[in-house]
Amino acid sequence: MNIHYEKQDLLITGGTLLTMASPGEIVEEPVIGIRNGKIDFIEKGKNLTDHCREASEVIDASGCIVMPGLVNTHAHLAMTCFRGLADDLPLMTWLKDHIFPAEAKFINRRTVHAGAMLAIAEMILSGTTTFCDGYFFEGEVGRAAISAGMRGVIAKGFLDFPMPDQAGDSDKASVAERFVERWRNRSPLITPALICHSPYACSPDTLRTVKTAARHTGVSFQIHLSETREEVRMIRERYGVKPVQHLRNLDLLDGDTIAAHCIWLDAEELDLLAAGKVKVAHDPESNMKLGAGVAPVLEMLRRGIDVGLGTDGCASNNDLDLFGEMGMAAKLHKVFSGDPTALTAERVVEMATIGGARVLGMADRIGSIVPGKQADIILVDMRKPHLTPLYNPFSHLVYTVRGADVVTSIIDGRIVMKERNLLQIDPASIMEEVRRIASRIGEAGFH
Repeated sequence: MNIHYEKQDLLITGGTLLTMASPGEIVEEPVIGIRNGKIDFIEKGKNLTDHCREASEVIDASGCIVMPGLVNTHAHLAMTCFRGLADDLPLMTWLKDHIFPAEAKFINRRTVHAGAMLAIAEMILSGTTTFCDGYFFEGEVGRAAISAGMRGVIAKGFLDFPMPDQAGDSDKASVAERFVERWRNRSPLITPALICHSPYACSPDTLRTVKTAARHTGVSFQIHLSETREEVRMIRERYGVKPVQHLRNLDLLDGDTIAAHCIWLDAEELDLLAAGKVKVAHDPESNMKLGAGVAPVLEMLRRGIDVGLGTDGCASNNDLDLFGEMGMAAKLHKVFSGDPTALTAERVVEMATIGGARVLGMADRIGSIVPGKQADIILVDMRKPHLTPLYNPFSHLVYTVRGADVVTSIIDGRIVMKERNLLQIDPASIMEEVRRIASRIGEAGFH
């Protein structure tokens, strides 16, 4: 029996398909069959009669760009509770005097779950279908993602001082391994991971212990790296080497390490990252807002380093709209390099889709629209004044489209947003819960 005529759970017909399977590939008027959560087939402009009769649901994508869902490679979902808190401050002041104290007082299972649900609603509404999160009480993030139908990498966080979800002197190796085993097979939507905050907030022993646990359990190890000049100075004073060299000396650099920010790097450190096959999460808006600097992304890409886009948390961004991040990334590196051809729109779309999937080690499952992969797909409505006329879909996605232009989001073959309506989340109740949390934060004197 021809597989195309087996009953499909969902058909997407019409529109303009960007598969991201090969550079610049565009398919006009496609028919995409989705069955058992995966992409079953893709055809071009075929007669739909037989297909439609054998599909449970059909989505007409006329006037839309059909593309892989966006991949947010670095975020802290629960920090939506701190959106707009202590803006316009340097990173170290922001962290030590405001964020760390607020987390110590207010972060618990309830606030993390509420903040994560709000973040997931925001991301689905703006076209993100996979996130990579690192924080405290990560089990609550996992539970929120499952209830919302969202795909996520959830990384258990580690620091060298007491954390809201564990004592600072607990057995980090046991905590790490228990977390991974608890979440390894909980849901096909969830991938566990581990994160150490940074080389300055974690001792060499903590870094080695958590990385060893990550290797032992086969999950990714994440870390904030070389985010500020102050961090570089601190590491050189403590250990006599630059941050990347410090991690190299601790044997932390390999293809399962994801480093966020990576701003203050010289050529030698970039070569070390490339040699170690370390992946990088680029967070341009957070970097700009905190005045941290501009990451040498062009040099990373020239060295073959996998780079994806991330938003960071809402306390330092202050939103989770990856379309905004795409436009900022493209323009930032053009002005910084003085080269208008740097970081083309097509390359930026790649970073937000299949490039992000590579960073997370998930390129075999998501990031492009090809038969056999998970059906994580979004539809962007181009029938709007600010998107008219349309010459190049990649350029529009980067320089013109906003998250609010996404009308449908499909994750794992399930429609989670249709015609701008969230189908598995009640945003009004979530927002009200976060407002109550914010009131308590404000009453405690955090502003």
